[in-house]
Amino acid sequence: MPVRSVEVDGFTWNIHDEGVGPAVVMCHGFPGLGYSYRHQVETLAAAGYRAVAPDMPGYGRTDRPKAVEEYTNVAVADRLRRLLDALGIHQAVFVGHDFGAPVAWTMALRHTDRVAGLVLLAVPYAPDRLPARPSELYAAMARKHFLHLHYFQQPGVAEAELDPRAAEFLARVFFALSGEYRYLDIWSHPSEGHGYLDVLPAAPELPWGWLSAAELEHYANEFSRTGFGGGLSWYRAYDANWEASARYEGAPVEVPTLFVAGASDPVITMSGPHALERMRQTVPDLRGLHLLDGAGHFVQMERRREVDDLLLDFVADVNPRKRSE
Repeated sequence: MPVRSVEVDGFTWNIHDEGVGPAVVMCHGFPGLGYSYRHQVETLAAAGYRAVAPDMPGYGRTDRPKAVEEYTNVAVADRLRRLLDALGIHQAVFVGHDFGAPVAWTMALRHTDRVAGLVLLAVPYAPDRLPARPSELYAAMARKHFLHLHYFQQPGVAEAELDPRAAEFLARVFFALSGEYRYLDIWSHPSEGHGYLDVLPAAPELPWGWLSAAELEHYANEFSRTGFGGGLSWYRAYDANWEASARYEGAPVEVPTLFVAGASDPVITMSGPHALERMRQTVPDLRGLHLLDGAGHFVQMERRREVDDLLLDFVADVNPRKRSE
């Protein structure tokens, strides 16, 4: 995929930018890269769209801010708006997976005129705030269960474990979160005295049906170079994010929206049916809700063809010119 650096107000983005036409901007989560959308970039560009997939702040070759407040959904959405300006894009469909999903919906809430449509992968729109600071809630849960949300909070701890073993960690977490494993079994382990690699299952040998050894090597090379600290900053921003997003509590998303997730994604299991119903209530132009059987968390890789087809149908629907072709 064509990759280039773009400097915006002293901040350097590394972006995959391919194709010409209506723009689709894709935001990844942990432990991802713009490369996580490699299949969608290729498909969209071939269909007559401009596909933009940045390494998000803290990842890959994009800058890594030091202040945790720079990783809130509000702060990143504002950076993305300025990136659109720099790329000459007035309006785009925004796609978000994992941490990228709340960034994408914050774009739709905060910069509505710049968002032609919204595609949420894995994480349903959640308009309601947690009842207390996330770090406090996660610490309470971690008294009984191993919870990576809590384990990742203290700077330096996870990095010391994971940075020297990047390839192993990536293979194991990709497998554990896929449709081939029941991730919530990890919760059965106690938190105290355990690192993440102590509780993650061993991964089968590659290739898998959706990930090759060469693709894993690409991720491993990037994270071996940068470490995981930038990506972990998104977890450490939970409390700052809880405060920064307070103004949007209960707000409806008014732009056309598509939701796609793996039916076996632990995020869906933990969220429960109430979360999907709450999304239906607060997203009046929800044009599809798809749970793909057998798929886990990395749905855009595990079910690339189904996701590509759903994405193409949606972006054509919100772009009248494409509908008429």
